[in-house]
Parts: sequence; structure tokens; C-alpha cells
Amino acid sequence: MIHARTSRFRFPLAAAALAPGLALAGVVPAAPASTAGDSFIGELLAILIPLVLIIAGLLFLLRLLRRRYGLSGSDAPLSVVQILPVGPRERLVLVKSRGGRVFAIGVGAHSVTFVTDMDPEDLQTPVSSTAAAPPELPVNIDGHR
Repeated sequence: MIHARTSRFRFPLAAAALAPGLALAGVVPAAPASTAGDSFIGELLAILIPLVLIIAGLLFLLRLLRRRYGLSGSDAPLSVVQILPVGPRERLVLVKSRGGRVFAIGVGAHSVTFVTDMDPEDLQTPVSSTAAAPPELPVNIDGHR
């Protein structure tokens, strides 16, 4: 006895009218889309989570490179004390070594030149009693303030 194939639906034409293409394939239609608020938060998280992971990875890579090549701040072999611009592309740079020696170096657009070795006393600012006193107001030609 040969049985005819039976459909899942009693009324196949009604199912085809409700979801054309899906009813014939035996696929149930999906649930309705979420609200606008849920999709905004989902999209925001989809952007922020990878961004945070990328920034954390870059910070980790920077830390690893600093440790490997000895470029960390406190134990660096050289540190810049001060930069004084003397022209549009020229600067005088004071560099301090781990041993406490200070060098003045001229930096130009195409060259770096050793200028002089400096004494540590040259870097300390003198503290005087006049620095604490208020500055005097300028006097006019007539002698009035």
C-alpha cells in the first residue's frame, strides 16, 4: 500500500499565503525583531568591546616593547631635562644620563651636535629673598606709579 506524502499543514495554501517561500520549505518564520532600544545597545556594545580589546592590546604591546628595549621612564639611560627652541627647526636640548651628568646638545633639521658638558649646579634655580617679594610697579616718566 502506497501512502501519499502528507504535508505538515492542513491547508497548504493558507500557510503559503502567510509566509510565502517558507511554508513550502518547512521553515518556521523567525520571531519579530527586537525594539529600537535593544538594537542600539547591542550595536554600541558591538563597537565598544572590540575597541577596548584593541586599545588594551596596544597598551600591552607598548609595555612589552618598553621592557624589551629598556625604554621605561625611571630606568632609561638618558632623559630629556629641558628643550629650548633657538630657531624654527633648531633646539638646544639638555640631556641627563643615569650617572647624573648633564649634556647640552644642539639639534637641527639635519644634524645633532654636542655643545657642552654642564655642571649639576647650573641646573638648580637659585632661591633668593627677592623672589618672594612682590615685584615693584614701573615708574612713569613723571615719577608716578
